[in-house]
Amino acid sequence: MSPAKVQPQQEKASADPSSESTATLAEIARAAGVSAPTVSKVLNGRADVAPGTRTKVEELLLRHGYRRRRGASQQSQLIDLVFHELDSAWAMEVVRGVENVAREEGLSLVLSESAGRLTPGQTWVDGVLARRPAGVILVLSDLDAAQRAQLNSRSIPFVVVDPAGDPGDDIPSVGAANWQGGLAATRHLTGLGHRRIGVIGGPARMMCSRARLDGYRAALETSGLPMDPALVREGEFNHEDGYSAALDLLRLPEPPTAIFAGNDLQALGVYEAARELGLRIPEDLSVIGFDDLPVTRWVGPPLTTVRQPLIEMAETAARLVLDLGRGRRPATTRVDLATSLVERSSTAPPSR
Repeated sequence: MSPAKVQPQQEKASADPSSESTATLAEIARAAGVSAPTVSKVLNGRADVAPGTRTKVEELLLRHGYRRRRGASQQSQLIDLVFHELDSAWAMEVVRGVENVAREEGLSLVLSESAGRLTPGQTWVDGVLARRPAGVILVLSDLDAAQRAQLNSRSIPFVVVDPAGDPGDDIPSVGAANWQGGLAATRHLTGLGHRRIGVIGGPARMMCSRARLDGYRAALETSGLPMDPALVREGEFNHEDGYSAALDLLRLPEPPTAIFAGNDLQALGVYEAARELGLRIPEDLSVIGFDDLPVTRWVGPPLTTVRQPLIEMAETAARLVLDLGRGRRPATTRVDLATSLVERSSTAPPSR
């Protein structure tokens, strides 16, 4: 008796994996004027497809809302984690959090860096399509509409940690209570009696930077203090920009008695500027940071800062992206974890 022949089931397109199918892979192939295996190569991120053909197929996948059904292809046991920059203790805390969850789940981690760009390049996207990970986590980054469509069509879920811009209501994201953190930091300084409080914000293009600055502004207003534009600086979240911005502030005719830095790396730059100008912390200048990186406990003096729960944020993002891959929809697409003030020795009442 000969074995029964089983016809392979064709993959179908659907804007929602649970909705009625609208187009099969074969229909996509006919519309593109190519073979079904060629469409499959595009779906799997294979390099051996002509650029023009790839573009035409991707456009049709997007137009038809194509989404590969879960289980249609074997996903690798990987989580893709991509940073816009991977050169700081901040990034290492996030890696540690994702690694905690990956270890529990028996998954491996792939780290990528987009060389300072907030949107990864197409080479990165092609690599993700070829790897077919269980999920993608983007840190201080985002995807453009075409990249989102490419991941969606392959049913590769993604989550954004600390999104640079507004990711939209349909993109799952994890962040921290940045506004509340900026408010708490500035209130701490006003409570000590400081009236000229400088601030070094992060890049204006980043939501977290704007939220921390808004918290600073709100704290001044509720304390009856005007916001002096001369005391506001902006820079990248690094030591060098914190140093140069602090020098500008401390060389003013009426310098601030305290500085709230947008992150701990900037705050360490403030420390260097203060040393260069012969100022003592906290006797001559109070300094407060944001993040609570491990190094802040060991600098002299230990840094007062706002704790951002980076490891917990990363763990939350990792569990969220794996849940999405298993078909579980989150109750909310935006998760903001609480921040808290950590008082150490770098803040004190003003001496003048």
